[in-house]
Amino acid sequence: MSPQLEAVIQEVAEHVCPLPHIPEAVSVVRRRMRTVLADWNLAPDLAEDALIVISELITNAVVHALPPAALRLSRGGADGRSALRVEVTDAGPASAGWVPVQPGDEHGRGLGIVTALAAECGVRVHEGGVTRWAEFLAA
Repeated sequence: MSPQLEAVIQEVAEHVCPLPHIPEAVSVVRRRMRTVLADWNLAPDLAEDALIVISELITNAVVHALPPAALRLSRGGADGRSALRVEVTDAGPASAGWVPVQPGDEHGRGLGIVTALAAECGVRVHEGGVTRWAEFLAA
């Protein structure tokens, strides 16, 4: 393989994983993504932050949204920057209600965690459902 082709292949990588709509999906997919991130040779701190965000986004899809759901993990670089992107797409909210987090609540802090760890994050609503995403800058 030519060095130029090898550089292009290494520059962009993607992994897509369907998410079973069961609580056990979070730990199973997290272990699988740990292997993917290790294969991509990411810095350990970046990989750990990404795994926490992956867990939060998957938990949201499994607990609060309708199936089907899928995780898309991609790594790419442009303009000398390298980025890791995490996307979880689901069929949309299972309920229309949103309850604010109260002091002492054990749940409901996922968005705050994602916002704190990712360089950028957001939500895209589309015909097929909702995609929640987070992006990390890699050195």
